[in-house]
Amino acid sequence: MNSFWIILFHTFLSKFKTKSFLITTAITILFVVALTNLSTIIETFSGEDEKTEVAVIDQSASLLPVIQEAAETLNEDVKLVPYKDGEESAKKEVEEGNYSGVLIVDVDSSNLPIATYYTMDIAESSISGNLSNSIQLVKSQLAANQLNLTNEQLAKLNEPVSFEKIALEKDAKTEEELNQARGLVYVLLFLIYFAVILYANMIATEVATEKSSRVMEILISSVSPIKHMFAKILGIGLLSLTQLALLMAVGYFSLTSNESLSSMEGFLGFSEVPVSTIIYAAIFFILGYFLYATLAALLGSLVSRIEDVQQMITPMTLLIVAGFMIAMFGLSAPDTTFVTITSYIPFFTPMLMFMRVGMLNLPVWEPILGIIILVATIMILAIFGARVYKGGVLMYGKSNSYKDIKKALQLTKKE
Repeated sequence: MNSFWIILFHTFLSKFKTKSFLITTAITILFVVALTNLSTIIETFSGEDEKTEVAVIDQSASLLPVIQEAAETLNEDVKLVPYKDGEESAKKEVEEGNYSGVLIVDVDSSNLPIATYYTMDIAESSISGNLSNSIQLVKSQLAANQLNLTNEQLAKLNEPVSFEKIALEKDAKTEEELNQARGLVYVLLFLIYFAVILYANMIATEVATEKSSRVMEILISSVSPIKHMFAKILGIGLLSLTQLALLMAVGYFSLTSNESLSSMEGFLGFSEVPVSTIIYAAIFFILGYFLYATLAALLGSLVSRIEDVQQMITPMTLLIVAGFMIAMFGLSAPDTTFVTITSYIPFFTPMLMFMRVGMLNLPVWEPILGIIILVATIMILAIFGARVYKGGVLMYGKSNSYKDIKKALQLTKKE
C-alpha cells in the first residue's frame, strides 16, 4: 500500500509545483477577484462627470424639453444636446466622434412623437434603448392627454398584470424556490463541466508523459496496474480539490470584503438552498470526476506521445459537452421525457440527474438509482480499464486508434 501513496503524493506534488499549474491558478484567482469587484473596477476607470452626448434635431419644435426630462430620469449619463445646423452636419459630427449619435424627432398625423436615431454602430444598444424608452414614455403621456386621462388612470393602465403560478402537484417547488435552485444548479453545472474536462485531460496527459519517458515499464513491474491507475486519479483529484478550494475561498473573501455577498446570494439563489441539494452536488461531482477520470486514464494509456492525447480523448470530451448542453436545455424544462431518460445514461448522469434533483421534487429512489448506476459504471470501467491499462502502458509507437484496446487486452493475457 506504500507504493500507492507514494505514487499519489508524487502525482499531486509534481503537478502542483509545475509552472503551468501555478500560473493558471494565479490567473484564475485574478479573474475571480476582478469578476467579484467588477462594479468597483468600472467605477474606477469611468469618469464621474462624463456623459454621453446625443445631438437632437427637434423638427416639431416642442418635443425636446419633455424628451430631455424623460431621458435624464431614466439615465443620468445620457445628455441630449439641441442641434441647429442640419441633419447632414450632425451626421458628420457623429462620424468625427463629437457626438455618440444624432436623434431626429417629429410628430405624426396623430400629433404623437416619432424618431430616427443615427449612430456609427447599431450594435451598441444601451443608448438607443434609453432613447426609445424615453420617447415611449413621452408618447404615452401625450396620448393620455389627448384621451383626457389623469396621471392616476395612466398609471393604472400601465400597471403590470397580476399573474401568479401555483403548482397543483403536492410538494412542488414554488417559483421562488425554483429560481434559487436554478441559480445554484447553473453555477455547479459549469463547475462540474470545466473541472471534469480540465482534470480528466490532465490525467490522460500524465499517463502519456510517463509512457513517453519509458518510466512506465519500471512502475508497472513493481505496482499493479489498477493501483497505479487509481493513484494517478486520486492524485489529480486531490490537486483539483486544492485548486477549487483556493478559488472558492478567494471568491468568498472578495465578495464579503466589498459587501456584495448579499446581492450575489440573491442573484445566484444561495440564501435558502436545501442541504440535500448541496450533498447531491458533492456526490455527483465526485462520481462524475471518477467516471471520466477512469475513462481518461484508460485512453491515455493507449497513446505513446503527448501529441496524440487530444485526438484520443476527443470523443470523451464530446460526451461531456453533450451532457452539459442537455443540462442547459433542462434548466428550462427539467421534467421532459428526453431529459429524464438521458439522466440515467451514466456519462450524462452527473450533470442531468443533479440538475433534476435541484429543479424538481424527485422521489428519493431516482437520484439513488442514478448514483448506483454511476458507481456500477465506474467499477466496470475500473476493472476493464485496469486490464487495458496494464497492456496499454506497454504499447509504444503510433497509437491513436480505439482498435488498440484489443491489442492492449491481448498483451495483458500474454503476461
